[in-house]
Amino acid sequence: MLPNLEAAERDVLTNILQPVFRQSCVKCHGAHGSPSGKVNLFELRSAADLTKNPELVRDLVKALDSGIMPPGGEPPLALKRRQQLVAELRGLLHDAVSAQTAFPRTPIRRMNRFQYNNAVQDLFELQVDVFALPERMARAYGYFRPETGKMPELLKAGSRPLGKSQLIDKRLAGVAPFPQDLRAEHGYDNRGDHLTLSPLLLESFLILSRSIIESQDFNEKTCAACTQLFAPPPGLEATRVTVRESLRGFLTRAFRRPIEDAVLDRYTDYVIARIESGGSFADGMKAAASAALSSPRFLYLYERAGASDTAERLDDFELASRLSFFLWGSIPDQMLLDLAAEGKLHDSAVLLQQADRMLKDARLKRFCDSFPTQWLQLERIVSSVPDRQRFPEFYFAKFRASMHMMLEPLLLFEAILIEDRSILKLVDSDFSYRSELLESWYRDGTRPAKVPPVAIPFRRVPVTDRRQGGVITNAAVMTMTSNPVRTQPITRGAWIASVIFNDPPEPAPANVPPLPQEDDPGAETSLTLRDRFEAHRTQEECASCHAKLDPLGFALENYGPTGLWRETYSSGRTVDADGVLFGRHKFTNIVEFKDAILGDKDRFARAFAAHLLAFALGRQVDASDEPALDRIVLESARAGYRIQHMIKQIVLSDPFLRKYNPSKLGRRVP
Repeated sequence: MLPNLEAAERDVLTNILQPVFRQSCVKCHGAHGSPSGKVNLFELRSAADLTKNPELVRDLVKALDSGIMPPGGEPPLALKRRQQLVAELRGLLHDAVSAQTAFPRTPIRRMNRFQYNNAVQDLFELQVDVFALPERMARAYGYFRPETGKMPELLKAGSRPLGKSQLIDKRLAGVAPFPQDLRAEHGYDNRGDHLTLSPLLLESFLILSRSIIESQDFNEKTCAACTQLFAPPPGLEATRVTVRESLRGFLTRAFRRPIEDAVLDRYTDYVIARIESGGSFADGMKAAASAALSSPRFLYLYERAGASDTAERLDDFELASRLSFFLWGSIPDQMLLDLAAEGKLHDSAVLLQQADRMLKDARLKRFCDSFPTQWLQLERIVSSVPDRQRFPEFYFAKFRASMHMMLEPLLLFEAILIEDRSILKLVDSDFSYRSELLESWYRDGTRPAKVPPVAIPFRRVPVTDRRQGGVITNAAVMTMTSNPVRTQPITRGAWIASVIFNDPPEPAPANVPPLPQEDDPGAETSLTLRDRFEAHRTQEECASCHAKLDPLGFALENYGPTGLWRETYSSGRTVDADGVLFGRHKFTNIVEFKDAILGDKDRFARAFAAHLLAFALGRQVDASDEPALDRIVLESARAGYRIQHMIKQIVLSDPFLRKYNPSKLGRRVP
């Protein structure tokens, strides 16, 4: 069979791929000179040359499927021919991945600040935050009840980074957090390659763990587990046996797997030594708890070394941690640990049961506090400062309209998640959640006389104007992708490419000249922004990037710098939002642009699934994950693209269930 397979692969290259390469790709990726992107397609002698480089195959699929290749000026490809090429290359990519023995490794990494807060809360059953978390952008005032499967029609929410609500959360006095972990570029703040632990940071964890246990607010009123953990057993002496048994459950939960006898003995000896030196049972146990909070076994997320040099299934305890940190941003609860101990969690039916249970638990709010804000890059709204003279209504008292703007897409996401709606509603929804200020803003750019600064009422409202609705065209995104005085189509295009299609552009070269502004000396004031871009993109170093991003950015050009609809510029020239998406979907306005995205719904579904998978794994998604994404999208489409179904497909996927951590490369358990 092998010779026939080789012949078939050779035919794919010689009969299908190479004729197109010769026709449309030779100028940039040919044998002469320095090939673009260091890719010389004419060095390929067989399909095996492709399958040994999955990332190249993935890049070819992306370039052809997105329509950016062949570039303008080269012979175009008919749609059927392009689809055939993409299908053949996807087949080669699947072959390449199945032949691999090495796969991406999820790096050992520490908890980020948000996860640490959640883990300490859950470990001690704290009723307060450990420390203030301004990166948690939305505050819920009792409305978040996923077990009901329904978001309320009227609710109250607050905006932490821009308002006072973060200051009124109850938290442990005297506990100062370590610095915020920033979102990775085109990624998330749980990325393993970003979450290192320097000696200085380790020392801060030691100080932090002591300040938590010693806080005056760390007591029976705020800590439900304190009585059981720190009080001596009734009627029994604090013997080695009682100390050891009190520690066993606590350390098993803290370290997310059964505690080894040697480790348990070390902690027991430590407590007994404190008691024998005159301390109380509570003092000794608190000292042990503090030590556990700064232990690498608590701080680090990791998988143990495998038994072979290929990808293996996670053990049940590793799976419990991966699942809980994905959906709850925290350590597994007792039910997950019990199922892992019984060896049942890896069973698909049990795993789906647990995912469903977790999606109905109030701790799901942590997923909503972390994933959508980072996926949508909403931290950028914090630094948005529209010009006060041009947009005075944006500012009121000490606050900004962006306080309300940022909450709209987050509440929409929560409603879609809790009600298990289609992810396509994120592109074009027929409802939204808006405050009175937002309703006035979208209507005529004004605001009410009185605006609550903390607990802001939001009402579920129907969206009948398709120029609104979804996350793409909301005022938050439009404002944060503008500068203080004008829109920025290239920034908006980059946001669409990164967030909606998961295809972030390369950074702009350092030598790219700036775009001429309206008030530059000698500038032609009658030119529209698109006119100035057209002149800009004639320069060779600018053309390729603009060809990709301009159609995406100018599709949104009817929205001004604060998200308000406009038909003309201040010069009186008409706004032109025409464009072509992926080289084949023509549109003349934002509604047609949304229709173009929805007409190619699997592309958005794949991009969104890739974002979810990257967040779930704490690493970048690469070519080896493509077959899993194919299956996730296929199964999601069959279920109407419902978001909870997609999340469950992520949980059932090979990348989620498996690890690549060969023993020869393996890491010692901390």
